[in-house]
Amino acid sequence: MTVKPIVLQDLPPDLKRERLPKHVAVIMDGNGRWAKHRGLPRIMGHKRGVDVLKDLLRCCRDWGVAALTAYAFSTENWGRPLEEVDFLMTLFERVLRKELREMIEEDVRIQFVGNLSALPRSLQAEIARAVAETQHNRGIQFTVATNYGGRQEILDACRAIAHQVQQGLLQPDDIDEALFERHLYTAGIGDPDLLIRTSGEMRISNFLLWQMAYAEIYITETLWPDFDRAEFHRALCSYQQRDRRFGKV
Repeated sequence: MTVKPIVLQDLPPDLKRERLPKHVAVIMDGNGRWAKHRGLPRIMGHKRGVDVLKDLLRCCRDWGVAALTAYAFSTENWGRPLEEVDFLMTLFERVLRKELREMIEEDVRIQFVGNLSALPRSLQAEIARAVAETQHNRGIQFTVATNYGGRQEILDACRAIAHQVQQGLLQPDDIDEALFERHLYTAGIGDPDLLIRTSGEMRISNFLLWQMAYAEIYITETLWPDFDRAEFHRALCSYQQRDRRFGKV
């Protein structure tokens, strides 16, 4: 299956570079529906979705967006049919193994957030290798949320802080936003400026609940496998038209 031709290699002239989001997060929704509409197995939608994500990562790099975070697999996704879950785990592993050399050459730094200990051991090994071999890269920061749940992340942070208080290493008055953020899976990554969700769903689905406090949200009816650079351009145009006051006048 071929991918749409890549267009808009350079930053479109109607976008202001100084007003680009530094960090974009994406909820990649609609793979299954895209496949169903074409009479294909759901797994074909996921395969196509990987190609779209790869091009979006390169687009962010080409246009000057410093960080991209993708919601690849949620804690709720384990409830999908076993065949689909197994395929996704195998797909993640295969893509990591295949694309690692290219990510290194393109100066991508990849990180994973979520409860990685629940993933297949072979996938954990590929994740560890990808993180280790790209950790010194200084190009775009690519974060993949895998077996991730925002509520679980907050609970884990609370437990970690509570243990430190119990051990006398912290006082309750020491707990502030900065300390709390250091105990999140995303410590050091930074909060998204823009959240893009495809397929028209109007929810954030337990994704980056703490980190989304001031993110601009862009919803498109486009299914993820059809999300291309022209769609990303529209999302960025919408973002640049907004007045981000952060609660101020």
